[in-house]
Amino acid sequence: MVVGALEVKFTIMGAHSLKEKRRVLKSLKDRFLKMNVSVAEVDDQDKWQASTLGFAVTSNDAGYINSVLDRIIFCLSENPDIELTNQRAEIMHI
Repeated sequence: MVVGALEVKFTIMGAHSLKEKRRVLKSLKDRFLKMNVSVAEVDDQDKWQASTLGFAVTSNDAGYINSVLDRIIFCLSENPDIELTNQRAEIMHI
């Protein structure tokens, strides 16, 4: 089994409340659930304009996992509501 994990930190442009932040995060999470990946907010829960999301995907093919993680980063970088500040990926063979 191969597990891919991705942590992405980003700024939410124009968020002035936790309600606005939650709206953006819900939209992002719903989009990635369609890709069969697990996603959760893992840090910065109390900051209005910052968030850290964690993504996880499993497969028996490391190449597939790498391509899924690349698609996640690409989709996030194309979103006009956010600006990526940091990302860290790891692929583990278990």
